[in-house]
Amino acid sequence: MSGPVLYAVVCGSPSTQGVGKLVSLARQRGWDVCVVATPDALKWLDVPRIVLQTGHPVRHRYKYPGDPDILPAADAMIVAPATVNTINKWAAGIADTLALGMLVEGIGMGLPIVALPFTNAAMAAHPAFGESIDRLRSWGVTVLYGEDVIRLHAPGQGDRLVEEFPWELPLMALDEHPAIHAQRVAGSGGVE
Repeated sequence: MSGPVLYAVVCGSPSTQGVGKLVSLARQRGWDVCVVATPDALKWLDVPRIVLQTGHPVRHRYKYPGDPDILPAADAMIVAPATVNTINKWAAGIADTLALGMLVEGIGMGLPIVALPFTNAAMAAHPAFGESIDRLRSWGVTVLYGEDVIRLHAPGQGDRLVEEFPWELPLMALDEHPAIHAQRVAGSGGVE
């Protein structure tokens, strides 16, 4: 599939198993989707199914010196589900996994990025998490977070909410991003 390239970055969360829904919804909007996983996300990810669905390998580690780039360059990124670990490390500029390295670079490149955190109430209560969300927002990242977006749950209850994960929300936010909106208007001859 050709079209603008969307990196779907998934983290170590039970909701990751539903990323195929995001891929389908994004492809319907004309995106060429590549899935990038944190090492912990691999526990829940059906890699062969995602490879068939996207037509791209699932990246989860840095390439070795001399290896070619196997994914097209990203035009935008969605981080969903975003864990507390990923949000905090990303906001601190830590790039110790491929996914984090791409997110850190994405901010530096000015890419449209939408993050949808999924965590329990106890982890969300840590002060660093709120500070990290504020920091990412101040740098232009659209972070969809709050009780009006997705409700926090008790520790150990995340598995029960997998089917409720709102995969359409980050795509809707990306559609509203000024850079994406301008591209779509320009691509349609000025008429949306």
